[in-house]
Amino acid sequence: MAAGGLTLKNREERILILAVDIDNDLYRKTKISGPLIGKVQNLNGATQLALADPQDSDSNTMFEAVRLYDEMFGKGYLVNVATITGSEDEGYNADMEISRQLELVLEQYHADSCVFVTDGASDQRVLPIVESRVKVSSVRIISIKQAEGLENTYFTILEKLKEPHYARIVFGLPAVLILLFALSYIAGVGWEPPAAIIGVYLLIKGFGLEDAFINSFRGFGFSIDRMSFVFYLVSIVFMIAALFIANGSYVSQYRATGNEMGGYAAAIEGFLILVPLILIFYLVGRILDARDTRYIFRNFKYGMYIGSSVIFWVLSLSFVAWIIGQIYFGQLLFFTIVAIAIGICISIFTGFLRRRVLRHKRIKDKLVVNELGALIGKVAGINVNAGRFTVNTSFGNPVTYSVDRIIEISDRIVIK
Repeated sequence: MAAGGLTLKNREERILILAVDIDNDLYRKTKISGPLIGKVQNLNGATQLALADPQDSDSNTMFEAVRLYDEMFGKGYLVNVATITGSEDEGYNADMEISRQLELVLEQYHADSCVFVTDGASDQRVLPIVESRVKVSSVRIISIKQAEGLENTYFTILEKLKEPHYARIVFGLPAVLILLFALSYIAGVGWEPPAAIIGVYLLIKGFGLEDAFINSFRGFGFSIDRMSFVFYLVSIVFMIAALFIANGSYVSQYRATGNEMGGYAAAIEGFLILVPLILIFYLVGRILDARDTRYIFRNFKYGMYIGSSVIFWVLSLSFVAWIIGQIYFGQLLFFTIVAIAIGICISIFTGFLRRRVLRHKRIKDKLVVNELGALIGKVAGINVNAGRFTVNTSFGNPVTYSVDRIIEISDRIVIK
């Protein structure tokens, strides 16, 4: 039933047998919250989960962790057992909860190493989070023996479809696609808009940008209690106005020339007129939120975004104007060179400000963690001119990072 062999030899080493329930079936089916620490809690949790759902593999994982605890305890090892849980979406929230619960476990039991018990690939995804906190000496993979046959496969699929994560994929996405095509047919706009939306979604999903978009919208701070609310609201108003201007430009150009391509170019030009204001108001709101939450270093990134947005706007507007015939190619080339020069100047100036802030920030000997809260190590030194700092990890080996990866500097340093 289990794969992977133990290679532990030091009987004075404090060992943690760690089981992981990344989709938090334990709470959803038994209302028992993690972490569970000790044999009694784990045995009770595994029993309750097995009674609630005998087909859930997480109960088998917990039973294996308890069995392994008994085996190693009987051989004289200093050992404890714990189960930590994540979140049903199995994404960023699950990783954050796994990290938080692991910290609680290690605060109560100061382990020198751990044996990681898992029932499959989804749980192994959090293995790097565990390794950042404690040395992993062994990985035990639990594979449940299933009876062969079509009937058993059928019931297994039905059970999986009851879980929200799989139900959203199997039922939710097709439902959204059907609704998009139905609305498109009613509006008489053809199949192209739904196909474009589907393409954008698959692009985001394929390149793993889903969590980044979700976290970006979560960081809006879209509340009337914040000053940033005004800037976000103005940005949305200008976005709507830009769409109306784009539509009006397309209609006017198409009626005047009958050229559909020229109409599209005019629509893009009309939309681009308000793009700088949209981006600037949005990024100013982000800067205010970063100030409120003490994420000071994000202001440099947003400042760069403002400069990059202006450059992109100049290049796009110039290119569209050249297509329509409003400017010559020589003028387009001139605007391109000027935009590139401005971009280089913004990059140099931002780097100067970043180095100046670093000189006044005392970051040596501060703890360094990643965005999930996993401990990386302690700052050993910084080279301000090179824009790099060195971190001594918990395993004693130095690692060098660019200061561009710093998100927050407070009582500790958060890097991406």
